[in-house]
Amino acid sequence: MRKAKMVAAAAGVLLLVAGCGSNGGSDKGGSGGSSSSAGSASAGAAGGSGSDGGEALSADDVKQEIETAATGAGLQQDSTADQVPPGTEQCMVVWNADGKKAADPKKSYDETVAALGKEGWRTGQSIDQAGTTIKSLDKGTWMLKAHNMGALKLVMFIATDAKPACAEALKSAGPPKTS
Repeated sequence: MRKAKMVAAAAGVLLLVAGCGSNGGSDKGGSGGSSSSAGSASAGAAGGSGSDGGEALSADDVKQEIETAATGAGLQQDSTADQVPPGTEQCMVVWNADGKKAADPKKSYDETVAALGKEGWRTGQSIDQAGTTIKSLDKGTWMLKAHNMGALKLVMFIATDAKPACAEALKSAGPPKTS
């Protein structure tokens, strides 16, 4: 139950951050007053699932990339974790690791983020506080928050698509319901 509340809280924070228009908090000030759509368009040139970077990522593509990176780093998905809110399945991906099954959850988290970087995910802002690390990554129109809550052995990855239709779907759905 506690994990479900943490996932809901993290998803709620992600929804707020995704709506701020600064490309998921990774704005490094290089483009001045660019809007979120301009940031997404420039990120789209580097992202995509095709080798040419022009192909848009689907939620399934994003889930597969997270899963491949995480399992390759020694994490296993927690099958009991909450799912995304109904109606947002094409706009949001939540991948929760069972941190208790990982030999070293922090090392696996770091390796997962590094593997995602090799797949074209750009690392933005990183927050380290009280044993918790949250890293922002982006690829195409997708923004990803990678969470490592050390003491709780909770590792999760929450991605949202910043396309206008998805922004509306996520706003309408609100935070995930806890069980």
